Amino acid sequence: MPSDVHVVALCGSLREDSHTRTALETALAAAENVGASTDLVDLRALDLPVFDADDDDAGDADALRAAVGDADAIILGSPMYHGSYSSPLKTALDYCGFDEFENKTVGLLAVAGGGFPVTALEHLRSVCRALDAWVIPHQAAIPKASRAFEDGAFVDDGLEERVRTLGRRAVQYANIEPDPHSFESQENVGAR
Repeated sequence: MPSDVHVVALCGSLREDSHTRTALETALAAAENVGASTDLVDLRALDLPVFDADDDDAGDADALRAAVGDADAIILGSPMYHGSYSSPLKTALDYCGFDEFENKTVGLLAVAGGGFPVTALEHLRSVCRALDAWVIPHQAAIPKASRAFEDGAFVDDGLEERVRTLGRRAVQYANIEPDPHSFESQENVGAR
């Protein structure tokens, strides 16, 4: 696998002891193990007010866009809230656009306190398609998160391996040839 790949993960959880953050750290460690450099963008550390198109450079928006723009591959991680992904991640994505995501490889990870966070993953996949990103077919879903971790580590080796595979796939497919523009991207003029 290429050694000059840079993988950035966005953590959409603001919790102190976030299972999403733990899972993203695991995925990034796997990316590092195959030679990538990595960066975890912890949205708790950024000042990102609710997105206002009249003030799209508010707070730390420029720092966020620079971090995401420098990535060869991006992993988006979120807890599932009300069947979708978190508002901190939504705000971060709203500050980004085609400059940061077009033709980039994106991996998806979602965590749920209950059953499988499938709808959160589907919603993130739709957003990425609208930004003309290439979404890795392999995704990581972590249900029943309070039972999935113990002392900051995965309890289930199979689940941990699924998350590690996501990190490796982010490196493996970081430079995949992009697809032609999608219909969604032509309709999403606000992101340009």
